[in-house]
Amino acid sequence: MAQRRSPLGALRGRVARLPDQPGVYSFRDAAGVLLYVGKALSLRKRVTSYFRAGARLAPRIAQMVGKVRSLDVQVTTSEAEALLLESRLIKEHHPRYNVAFRDDKSFPMLKITAEAFPRLVVTRRRAHDGGRYFGPYTDAGLMHEAVRFMRRVFPLRTCRTFPNTPCLEYHLGQCLAPCVGYIDAGRYQRIVRDLVAFLEGRRETLLRDLTSRMRQAARRERFEEAARLRDQIQALTSVIIAKEKSLTAGPLEQLQAALHLPRPPRRIEAFDISNLFGEASVGSMVVFVDGKPHKAHYRHFRIETVAGIDDYRMMQEVIRRRYSGSLAASLPPLDSARGGVPGRVEGLPFPDLILIDGGKGQLAAACDTLQRFALRLPVIGLAKRFEHIFRPEDSSPIVLLPTSPVLHLLQHVRDEAHRFAIRYHRTLRGRGVLASRLEAVPGIGRRRAAKLLSRFGSVDRLRTAHVEEIQEAAGVGAGVAADVLRLLARRPSTSLGTPS
Repeated sequence: MAQRRSPLGALRGRVARLPDQPGVYSFRDAAGVLLYVGKALSLRKRVTSYFRAGARLAPRIAQMVGKVRSLDVQVTTSEAEALLLESRLIKEHHPRYNVAFRDDKSFPMLKITAEAFPRLVVTRRRAHDGGRYFGPYTDAGLMHEAVRFMRRVFPLRTCRTFPNTPCLEYHLGQCLAPCVGYIDAGRYQRIVRDLVAFLEGRRETLLRDLTSRMRQAARRERFEEAARLRDQIQALTSVIIAKEKSLTAGPLEQLQAALHLPRPPRRIEAFDISNLFGEASVGSMVVFVDGKPHKAHYRHFRIETVAGIDDYRMMQEVIRRRYSGSLAASLPPLDSARGGVPGRVEGLPFPDLILIDGGKGQLAAACDTLQRFALRLPVIGLAKRFEHIFRPEDSSPIVLLPTSPVLHLLQHVRDEAHRFAIRYHRTLRGRGVLASRLEAVPGIGRRRAAKLLSRFGSVDRLRTAHVEEIQEAAGVGAGVAADVLRLLARRPSTSLGTPS
């Protein structure tokens, strides 16, 4: 007769399959009673710590773990969002083992004040003053991070008393200046209600409401209000995305949802341009397969058709050279059984997503070139200044939270393309300096200097060469080869002996 698996063993199996993402976890007993709610930066690592063999747990926690029979988790976009969700669930359900939250004086809370123009403030005491309280929160740092985000999205005033003129917060776009009547009480209270809906977790409903109001404002030609609502929608969208994904969804699936791609972007190709005042201009292409660098497919391009400083035309040249000619050979789909990495190929497969390092200008230049080849590949631009994501079909950028795993993945790919371009650019600049020094050696000249650069590629490799290798590469005698090594401040060496 087969042995039945123990409840604890079944839980350990479930825990091993949890995502390595931020979120909230809940423990229940055999009767379904909620025992404990907690947040985690990594659900898998945090929950595993409770059930690891030999784990050192406080007596109260060990007692709780012994009663656990079921586990629920909710993935969030960040630990800060997990903090808000954790607090709301604890406030609603009062789990027995969340003792720390029962003393409101110990941890900070958020309060929306009972004023004609309310403020969002942090407090450690709950008073009977008509204000609305949320929390308390055990992690003050994460709470303040969440507050910074909410003040950007929901521009309530922060001043205790109204100033006579709009303050810096107004000019930064984080307050609508009720102090001088730039917004009336009714519209201001609408923003307060939106913030309450966000704090209470009614985010999908809030997003639909904001979208409806944005369209209405645009129809009535209240364009400033419509733009503010649009920015709110974009900021909140990244929060909504994670709640719509399943527990197994990783960054690639989240990226697919954020960019409305037809499939997860298993192969991403990113491009960057590097030059110094138009000199030694280069382009780079890096490739990520299943979220990891695939360096065998990296390529760099020395700009051939553009003189001076013109990043747009340089980007067009690089895109043209990548997606035409020998590099454009197509391949069968990636072999998932081999980890999704193609083997040796003559050309390169087309990507699921193209990432351009830059904003609308660079993106438009790339799209123009792709259209000439009738290629309909998903392409986006990632601008460094505000980390906005641009799509050719959208007039406004996609704005993700700084803590978004989707944004982190795109930044990683973009930064790798930039690093690869800079490295090649420095190599070419170094070659230019080296070539001028070599040409000064009697018996070398421009033609032989070019041969040495082609053979060795860098100062370091040339320094470590033997006299015979330099003789062979440049077609010179031992004396001239020795002069080259002396020029590079290294004593000549030879595998056969010191030349006479």
